[in-house]
Amino acid sequence: MLRLQKVLARAGIASRRAAEGLIVAGRVRVDGRVVTQLGTKVDPRASRVEVDGQRIVREAPVYIVLHKPRSVMSTMRDPQGRPTVRELILDTNARVYPVGRLDFNTSGVLFATNDGDFAEALLHPRRAVPKTYVVKVQGLMQERDVEGWRRGVELEDGKTHPAKVKLLRHEADKTWLELTITEGRNQQVRRMGEKTGFRVMRLARTSFAGIGSEGLAPGRWRHLTLDELKALKRDYGVPKRIVSPPVTSQSWPKKPAARRVAAPSSS
Repeated sequence: MLRLQKVLARAGIASRRAAEGLIVAGRVRVDGRVVTQLGTKVDPRASRVEVDGQRIVREAPVYIVLHKPRSVMSTMRDPQGRPTVRELILDTNARVYPVGRLDFNTSGVLFATNDGDFAEALLHPRRAVPKTYVVKVQGLMQERDVEGWRRGVELEDGKTHPAKVKLLRHEADKTWLELTITEGRNQQVRRMGEKTGFRVMRLARTSFAGIGSEGLAPGRWRHLTLDELKALKRDYGVPKRIVSPPVTSQSWPKKPAARRVAAPSSS
C-alpha cells in the first residue's frame, strides 16, 4: 500500500507536491470514488486510479536534460500564452515535466522527468543540490564585493547560504561572474544583485547537480546517460532504480516550424 500522491508521482503525472494539489482539488478518483484526503493509501496493482477521468498507467522512467532558451517559460503551460518548455519536449513521447524552474529571461540547464521521487529529491533544500550560473552584472565588482556574495546576502526572506563565486572578467562598466548556489529561492540571483547594487543583466545556468548543457543548442534536449544517472544516485539517492536510457535523443522536432522556439540574440 502506497500513499496516493506517491502513486501519482511514480506514474509520471506530477511531482509529489503537485499531486497533492490534484487530490485536494478533487481531480483524483480511486475505484470510482473521489478522494480528497491526503495520506490516503492505495494498492497501485489492484486499485483503479484516475486523474480527470483518465486511468493512470505507470510509464517507464524518463530523465532528460534540456537547454532552455531565454524568453521561454519553464512550465508546461502559461496563462499569458508565452512559449513554454512543453513545446520543446513533446518528442520525448512521455509525460515529463520540468524539475524546478528558470526565470523567463534565464537560459540554461533544466531537467525534465516523469519520476516524481527524482524531481522531489533534487529540489529538496536538505539535499543542497548545486546550481552553477554565469552572471553578467552592471557595475565593476571588486574582490570585496565578491566576498560579500560568498558569505551570503541578506534578503527579505533571510540571508542566503554561502555561495561559490569566481570573478571572471570586466567589460567596460560590467562584470562577469561564475556563481554556484545550493538554494532554490525565487529569483535569488537577481535579488542578490539588486540588494548589493549590481543589477543582473544576463543569467545562464551552466550546470545543475553537476550536469551541464555542453553540446546542446538552446531548445534542444537529450537523455541523461547511464553514468550521469549513477552519479546522481550516488550523490543524491535518485533515481532509486536506474534503467538504461534510450539510445537516441532529440535533434529537432519533426515539425520545427511549429514547435521550435528560437533563442534570442545575445546582448
